[in-house]
Amino acid sequence: MQPLYNLLDSCRKLVQRGALAVAKLLNKLSGGKLSPNAVTLFGFAMHLPIALLIARGYFIYAGLFLIIFGLFDTLDGQLARLQGRASNLGMFLDSVTDRMKEALLYIGIAYFFVWSGQPNMAVWAVVACGAGLLVSYINAWGEVVTKDIENERHQTNKVFRGGIMSFDVRMFVIIVGLLFNQLPVAIVVIALLAWVTALQRVRMVMQKLR
Repeated sequence: MQPLYNLLDSCRKLVQRGALAVAKLLNKLSGGKLSPNAVTLFGFAMHLPIALLIARGYFIYAGLFLIIFGLFDTLDGQLARLQGRASNLGMFLDSVTDRMKEALLYIGIAYFFVWSGQPNMAVWAVVACGAGLLVSYINAWGEVVTKDIENERHQTNKVFRGGIMSFDVRMFVIIVGLLFNQLPVAIVVIALLAWVTALQRVRMVMQKLR
């Protein structure tokens, strides 16, 4: 698994560098007036037409748009740091809209499976959606119940992010499934490994509390 983790880490660093360059450009063009929260909300809004594209089977377009607007997950944070406008509100919006975007995508995926005569795969989409939201839920509540433990080293939204199927990995798998017309395989992989990840994070929280 380590080679996979190394590959994903390299991809994250590449995305962060690209997002930083775009953030600098947008900040310059807007004269510093572009709000990071506006970027977050725009990125969320664009996932509605992406979900509609998936629902109607336009996978290539949906995958390409997901790549573009997936960068907004990093772009808003880079812009906030660049402008010195990082805030709890921005962190809240970023986290909540990530969950909403993911739910929208699975709704579109489930609709497509039903529409194309694959109702059993729609069930897998529901399982994947539930597991993905649970992974993030455990991370959030794990931080709440352990916030007083080693508080000087506590990093909000960073402590319990272990496991193979984190949010960015789930989005990567969906994009690959869309671009290579292997969406059923991608959804089953997410459904299974996200539940494994949820159990891993539960174990991490329990170990921390002990």
